[in-house]
Amino acid sequence: MREALKEAELAAREGEIPVGAVVVWQGEVIGRGHNRKEADADPTAHAEILALREAGTHRQSWRLAGATLYCTLEPCCMCAGALVNARVDEVVFALHDPKTGAAGSVYDLVRSPWLNHRLRVTFGVLADEAQALMDTFFQSLRRSYDNP
Repeated sequence: MREALKEAELAAREGEIPVGAVVVWQGEVIGRGHNRKEADADPTAHAEILALREAGTHRQSWRLAGATLYCTLEPCCMCAGALVNARVDEVVFALHDPKTGAAGSVYDLVRSPWLNHRLRVTFGVLADEAQALMDTFFQSLRRSYDNP
């Protein structure tokens, strides 16, 4: 999770919402990503998607069975669907997302009995650190709106 937090810090420095993700397979980080929606003008450039793409390239396969994705924020529906489709074993995240979370908060796509694959879910890991990063980012953003 510390590596995911480093990615989130990169996102914040780039003016993106500070979400970071890493994919770990056999004890090695094989994929990294942080939000790049603004920089890439791409609605799919979420941290999890970018980390999964890099992991797939590393493994030379879209199948990531045996992998764990660590993320600073609960995955949304798009990212949860990608995790299911990639056959990732587990998702570990710091913060629940009460508006768009799809790993137990609003939806639970990653454990849906109607899909062909289900993930283990662990949450709350380094939540205080992830929350502090989010709070700092949004406070700074609000200050920039208040003082143009």
